[in-house]
Amino acid sequence: MGRYLVIASLFVLSLITYIDRAAISSSKGVMAADLSLSDQAMGAVFSAFALGYAIAQIPSGWFADRFGPRLALSAVVTVWSLFTALTGAVRSLNVLLLIRFLFGIAEAGAFPGGARAIYNWLPVSARGIANGVMFSGTRLGAAFAFPLMAQLIEGWGWRNAFYLLALPGLLWALLWGVFFRNQPAEPPAREQSAAGSQPTFGQVFRSKAMALNMFQYFSGNFTFFICLSWMLPYLQQRYELSLTEAAGYSAIPLVFGGTAQWAAGFLVDRLYNSKHRAWSRRLPAITGFVLAAGAISVVSLMESPFGAVVCFAVATFGADMTISPSWAYCIDIGGKNSGAVSGSMNMVGNFGSFVSANAFPFLFRLTGGAFTYFAIAALLNVISIACWARMRPGMIMEAGSAR
Repeated sequence: MGRYLVIASLFVLSLITYIDRAAISSSKGVMAADLSLSDQAMGAVFSAFALGYAIAQIPSGWFADRFGPRLALSAVVTVWSLFTALTGAVRSLNVLLLIRFLFGIAEAGAFPGGARAIYNWLPVSARGIANGVMFSGTRLGAAFAFPLMAQLIEGWGWRNAFYLLALPGLLWALLWGVFFRNQPAEPPAREQSAAGSQPTFGQVFRSKAMALNMFQYFSGNFTFFICLSWMLPYLQQRYELSLTEAAGYSAIPLVFGGTAQWAAGFLVDRLYNSKHRAWSRRLPAITGFVLAAGAISVVSLMESPFGAVVCFAVATFGADMTISPSWAYCIDIGGKNSGAVSGSMNMVGNFGSFVSANAFPFLFRLTGGAFTYFAIAALLNVISIACWARMRPGMIMEAGSAR
């Protein structure tokens, strides 16, 4: 398997991941009606995934580092595909919460495993676009999931839709296990850590650089997760749209997000290979948070669904510009611990998703509108700009040198 085929495979993996993940948002209306669930109950269902996904990040990253991305990814994709199918079989809220929590635990291994595969196969100068391509699949998969699920639900019912969604993941896991190898025949040249030596996981985890990195990723996930959870129901209710209309609108911001992944990945590598190497991670991320902060702050002021979707699209584009530099940064400072380090960042980031899924219905009920939620998201993005302005790989040794 060549380098480009590895990247293509990771793109397909992320596509499947987010089709499976976003499907429940499209199913919210019919699922809630069938199981007699309130908005608060569905918020708990959305966040059950985010909680399981968050707490399993470090263990799944360690698993990929210890046993290699071949076994790690084959295993987790198989398991979460089975939980996707089981989602269609639930009959009560408690069982649904358990299934989505376990589904989140299984999916937690996807991107730490992908990060380790990128570290094994690609030189540092190509990690930006590799991460950009991989994560663009997440947004395109989510965008595809909305109209796909609307059609499957109308034609087959929501339960059968989840049974069918399990099949692509099972096929991917089989092909990955058969054809992928943990190391290429000619490993890429390694560059020494900017700290001067290969840091341990503990040194990276305790560093100021990692603390800033985890906070900014929390903010980005807080902002983006609205697109996977409450954006479609919000558009449908606020502007009195049909499911098909809301699904069509909801796909647009996610397509913008996929475009941002490629743009940011290209920019990361272009800057790295120029005299502005020190800004190769920081500049794309700062630009993204500026866009996200401005756009998300005015969503609730829009009087038409088109205006709201434009704001969501710009905010998503901005938030997604931060993804490739964030993961490239983790691989830079993590080295052979890239799976565990990126998993740590993703863990805190997905606590942002967990908080976001619960904060939106809570604040909406408390204040009678969505403005407060969007204002908080904008503030988090502004603080993240300051985080990235201070982040540099050499900071990882500060904790050790201070002792």
